[in-house]
Amino acid sequence: MQRLETFRIGGFLKTLGPGLITGASDDDPSGIGTYSQAGAQLGYGIGWTMLLTFPLMAAIQEISGRVGRVTGHGIAGNVCRHYSGRLLNVIVAMLFIANTINIAADLAAMGDATKLLIGGHALLYVVGFGVISVVAQIFFDYKRYVSVLKWLTLCLFAYVGALAVAKVNWGAALSGVFIPHLTFSSDYITTIVAILGTTISPYLFFWQASQEAEEERIDPDKKPLIRSPRDAPLEFQRIRADTIIGMAFSNLIALAIMTTAAATLHAVGKTDLNTSAEAAAALEPIAGRFAEAIFALGIVGTGLLAIPVLAGSTAYAVGEGRRWPVGLARKPKEAAAFYGVLALAGALGVALNFAPIDPISALYWSAVINGVLAVPVMVLLMLMARSKHVMKRFVVRGPLHWLGWLSTAAMAISVVAMGVGYLF
Repeated sequence: MQRLETFRIGGFLKTLGPGLITGASDDDPSGIGTYSQAGAQLGYGIGWTMLLTFPLMAAIQEISGRVGRVTGHGIAGNVCRHYSGRLLNVIVAMLFIANTINIAADLAAMGDATKLLIGGHALLYVVGFGVISVVAQIFFDYKRYVSVLKWLTLCLFAYVGALAVAKVNWGAALSGVFIPHLTFSSDYITTIVAILGTTISPYLFFWQASQEAEEERIDPDKKPLIRSPRDAPLEFQRIRADTIIGMAFSNLIALAIMTTAAATLHAVGKTDLNTSAEAAAALEPIAGRFAEAIFALGIVGTGLLAIPVLAGSTAYAVGEGRRWPVGLARKPKEAAAFYGVLALAGALGVALNFAPIDPISALYWSAVINGVLAVPVMVLLMLMARSKHVMKRFVVRGPLHWLGWLSTAAMAISVVAMGVGYLF
């Protein structure tokens, strides 16, 4: 009996993949900066946003995964087959710009965090991490590489460790999660918009859909569900479990980061954070060197997870839109253009760290682009999910369909709020 249970647990863990990696990569170094700033500025009272965003992000990510698994193509692959090529070009161009800036910001945070840990020159670490991330994607065996990404998700437990050494007022923390504390100020609204934009990002949709298509392509026993409908119930079950676990993991870690910042930084009036590395450095005089070190280690680990997802989603979007051979399971010679885009995104991300550009300003504009881009991509995704021409008998219905539209509406409202806040 014990052997059977072990087998089942092992088999379940093996089914986790695109959803888990997508969720974990959402807590990238720039996202950690956003969550740290939210906790530092607003204290425990902002925790309720994680409870709100969980069903919204889980729904839109599950829909992304279903589109990829049903059709055998990612989002860009389906847009180029069923919608306007001009629209696709605009979306892919915006995604490339936003992802490249995000890669640059994540590399900068990783460089600063490594400097905090061992000293040295941050820019040297930026180059090293950029090269490692790109080379690993191009030359590692696909299954081994995905396994490495799964193990890297464990780096996020660093923030549970940081939370463990913080002196948390658990009553206030739990109250902040379950009872919204609303304040109608520009800072409060801006922070909520930033959290929404961080948790619901376009690159996550592209990555999960493309990874589902990739997993199907490399498995000889799998076919797109429109050609193998009998497999649909089990596959949809797997995608839902994978996505819910990945998004729950992502939100719990984000909540841990917010709570740590609230218990340490907000409690002493330290609210002027700009980056995740600043948050790590600020912890030392308050919570000790150990808290600073594990927070910084988490930044490096999550960056090593997030940069491949950012660069990979860019390459999938460009490659599928051009109908090139795509996929991390292909050899470099088989998908030279795909890997070329991936390497270009990584190289530009490194290069931006040497440019005279304010990283905080760049990250702000990346968030603006991501927010603006998310809305049309989510609308397209929902239209695809309901199109019988695209999904055949597997159109998305019921609560998942309405949660997807609710997520889209929430993102649209946040973009409008961001625009109003910028103008006024």
